[in-house]
Amino acid sequence: MSTTESSSYYNHLEQMSVLELLTNINKEDQTVPLAVQKALPQMEALISQIVPRMKDGGRLFYIGAGTSGRLAIVDASECPPTYGVSPNIVVGIMAGGDKAIRKSVEHAEDDPNQAWKDLGTYKPTSKDTLIGVAASGRTPYVIGGVSEARKNGLLTGCITCNSGTRLAEAVEYPIEAVVGPEFVTGSTRMKSGTAQKLVLNMISTTVMIQLGHVKGNKMVDMQLSNEKLVQRGVRMVMDELKIEEPLASELLQKYGSVRGAVDNYPTHA
Repeated sequence: MSTTESSSYYNHLEQMSVLELLTNINKEDQTVPLAVQKALPQMEALISQIVPRMKDGGRLFYIGAGTSGRLAIVDASECPPTYGVSPNIVVGIMAGGDKAIRKSVEHAEDDPNQAWKDLGTYKPTSKDTLIGVAASGRTPYVIGGVSEARKNGLLTGCITCNSGTRLAEAVEYPIEAVVGPEFVTGSTRMKSGTAQKLVLNMISTTVMIQLGHVKGNKMVDMQLSNEKLVQRGVRMVMDELKIEEPLASELLQKYGSVRGAVDNYPTHA
């Protein structure tokens, strides 16, 4: 039996008080970062291959099903507003399509040929990377997708929460964050989902920093899409240029981004 399907360390959950449930869930959650830490060398190996491809015009694709697919789509969708990149640079694809984000699509993950068809819309090339996300490591949609992508010259990786899976065997750079049994047996939206979210955060953030979308520790290419982000941008310009708020606001409005405001300020150019 796979680790993600093995029996919980806890029993008689229905007899626990609210505080007992919360305490035990939290206790299990604290083990997740340690499991992710063990996978750092695997992450480093994959990211080191992704970055040069993306510098050469490549893209990063995620595929997944269920919770894994939803997490992948969330990570991809947050890259444009956070780092100012095109929505076509980091792309999340989910079994069952966009409607599966909110509602389960029966048997969508069971077709090993569909993921490559879904990816075909984007006309993938050998510069691109495909990361399959599946806690179990046995989802046909994901395995089929990465297998076909590898045949076609794409860089392939995966994020799974079991060791020695078919998915890991199918890719060049597997990431295995083995978090152990779930608090509710088999409920991989819990610890496994948390581990996958952490890994996805680490991959996309590290890639974006390596691609130059962060200066110091600031998101200088973020989209100024609401008042909160505009005010954040003003503070970033003030901090970088050591100027007062009115001038920072004027520069940000004129150039449309923190990078533009900083790079075009006379004494900073």
